[in-house]
Amino acid sequence: MARTFTVSRSILVQASPSEVYAQVSRPARMGRWSPENLGATVPGPDEPATPGLVFVGHNKRGAFRWTTRCTVTASDPGSRFAFRVHAIGLKRPRLSAPIATWEYRFVEVEASAEATGAVTRVTETWTDDRRSWPDSVANTFDRIATRGQTFAVFQAGNIDRTLRNLKRELEEG
Repeated sequence: MARTFTVSRSILVQASPSEVYAQVSRPARMGRWSPENLGATVPGPDEPATPGLVFVGHNKRGAFRWTTRCTVTASDPGSRFAFRVHAIGLKRPRLSAPIATWEYRFVEVEASAEATGAVTRVTETWTDDRRSWPDSVANTFDRIATRGQTFAVFQAGNIDRTLRNLKRELEEG
């Protein structure tokens, strides 16, 4: 079976693109919304990340925990934030290889009559960067790591949960 290399999902959030960007572009905060990410260790102050910034992501799936090394590849305030995951390990990200790219886009949309203030379409995209893996190997690994799913299907569910949690926090807070 051929792999799906990219999955995107969107949600409308009652906040301006700059407000949403200001939260999402801080990797240490991602653990507040993601079902797998526990946040990140970021050098320097808690501010929007800039291209070239390297951070260590902390992750969990059930009892299993791992770390990743990531580099910010795009940081366009109010518009786009992206990073690539290029190393993985248990306590430290030791194995270097292309793993995934995550991207967030923020587009202001016309508010409905009931909405007050700005409304932003937030789109989260996951791209599988394991292009050199044969499909059969990737599919077998994915089904073991996700308990029966491909990473594309698994990540679609994670993205949906992340976006719902982000929306809830920004609209309630």
